[in-house]
Amino acid sequence: MFNEQALQFDCSGAALSAIYSKGEANTAVLILVGGPQYRVGSHRQFVKLSRALTNAGISNLRLDFSGMGDSDGELQPFYRNCQAIKLAIDELLKQNTAIRQVVIWGLCDAASAALLYCYRRADSRVAGLVLLNPWVRQQHSHAQVMLKHYYWQRLTSKAFWQKLFGGGLKPWQSIKDLLQTYKASKSNKSGQNAGVEHLSKELTTADNYVQHMLAGWQTFSGSTLVITSGNDHTAQEFLDLCNDSDAWQQCLATARHQHIAAANHTFASRLWRGEVEQQTVKFIGQLTGN
Repeated sequence: MFNEQALQFDCSGAALSAIYSKGEANTAVLILVGGPQYRVGSHRQFVKLSRALTNAGISNLRLDFSGMGDSDGELQPFYRNCQAIKLAIDELLKQNTAIRQVVIWGLCDAASAALLYCYRRADSRVAGLVLLNPWVRQQHSHAQVMLKHYYWQRLTSKAFWQKLFGGGLKPWQSIKDLLQTYKASKSNKSGQNAGVEHLSKELTTADNYVQHMLAGWQTFSGSTLVITSGNDHTAQEFLDLCNDSDAWQQCLATARHQHIAAANHTFASRLWRGEVEQQTVKFIGQLTGN
């Protein structure tokens, strides 16, 4: 039986909802939800992660951002959730005075939000980050991934050619799409190496959030666990960015990196999910010296 407690707290006039589970360790986990979903997650991923952490004695809190799940307010883009993250950490420490430090755990654009929180705030309470398939979508990088990993796979697929010669495809439209993707892959990539020394605390937008993520990672003094999926274009886009950029590559090199080759974006199997849970618990144990 799991001791799960429903909580609400105010964020800029909106009542945010969360589920808190208590453990004995002095390190707790804030589970951030990425994309248009709420605290349960795809295939109950976040519930199962929470219970695995609780079984390991680790307190955790699963948060609904504004406009999602049971939270009030308007849905915000992931790069505008820093205040909600700060208040959720406040709430975690309020629930359990034994907690001395917090790990932020996020998948996809929730991983991006965690790095953006580090860019906006120097929060000494945050000792670790667990980043799964971080979202770094840019027009040129997404196009490069599609050319390298999607179109090439299609061209080498027997099923593709069977469908083409069988009349199941519109070849001219396919060629047009390919050319547009190639053009986008050659678009301006300036700023991908722009580190903290080149940025002020300007407003984060859809155009500059990737640079701000990098600046946040560069200034973060805690430990980081990065988990990537082998069967996921979002993960591949992130890994390609790290491969192409010295600054990103240096950040990844200082982190602990676990790559699960067969996994999809949300680790949608018991095996893949179990590995994520195991790596997360192990990472937190290292932070606490256990």
